Amino acid sequence: MPGAYSAANPADRQFVRSAMKAPLLAPEHEASLARRWRQGSDEAALHELTTAYMRLVISMAGRFRHYGLPMADLVSEGNVGLMQAAARFEPEREVRFSTYASWWIRSAIQDYVLRNWSIVRTGTTAAQKSLFFNLRRLKARIDDTGEGSMTPENQAWVARHLGVTMRDVETMSARLSASDRSLNAPLASDVDTQWQDLIADEGIVPEEAVMQARDAERRHLWIQEAMTALNPRETYIISRRRLAEEPITLEALGGELGVSKERVRQIEHQAMQKLKQALESIAGDPETAGLIPNT
Repeated sequence: MPGAYSAANPADRQFVRSAMKAPLLAPEHEASLARRWRQGSDEAALHELTTAYMRLVISMAGRFRHYGLPMADLVSEGNVGLMQAAARFEPEREVRFSTYASWWIRSAIQDYVLRNWSIVRTGTTAAQKSLFFNLRRLKARIDDTGEGSMTPENQAWVARHLGVTMRDVETMSARLSASDRSLNAPLASDVDTQWQDLIADEGIVPEEAVMQARDAERRHLWIQEAMTALNPRETYIISRRRLAEEPITLEALGGELGVSKERVRQIEHQAMQKLKQALESIAGDPETAGLIPNT
């Protein structure tokens, strides 16, 4: 595909011409080159093998240029796939290298497109990736090429065809019909307001932050005071089981104290009852018993 690269770039044109002039390989010679690289790390054999199929990379990259990404980058990623194919190709399976390499080249280019087509992650599962790369074709097949949203009937048809949900089809259709928009872009050419100015701040206001900090400090003091109602062993168990960032198990704690895990559970339960009573007395509100979570 000589026209795939920019005609204004002499280096691109030279690269395409060189790739198209590379001689095709006979099956026997292709298998020999693959064995020399696979078994003996013969770089000359690798170079000849991959050079012969660079035209395949360029052709396949051209199929993805409508996603708006640089053709040079698509070819570069396709070349990565070609090298991966060369490293994994097994000539004894009697499959042509071009057939095997096509899958790796396409996969490498598709991964690049998914990573770079939008700043928002586009597809994560195999079904979603298939939806991304086939939705336009399927919409054209059912003559649904308008800019508006797809009808439920068309969404259902595509969903059945690709094995995805109608919600996935609806979301992907909306993504493909739009483009990323900078939050710093103005709302209009004659105003200074930017899109980011319309985003609601979901964080807490300073007054709430101060109140939350004060409440947290007060609760901490209440718990400290309530803990004085416990004996040393109960204090240790509650500290390790309820107040630690990584609570210890009943079995492990029983091993430390030389008792069964059932005994630890009993002591923990008794200690929790003492704490709840102490907290109710200190704070004057029965709901403060929830300051230490139950399990």
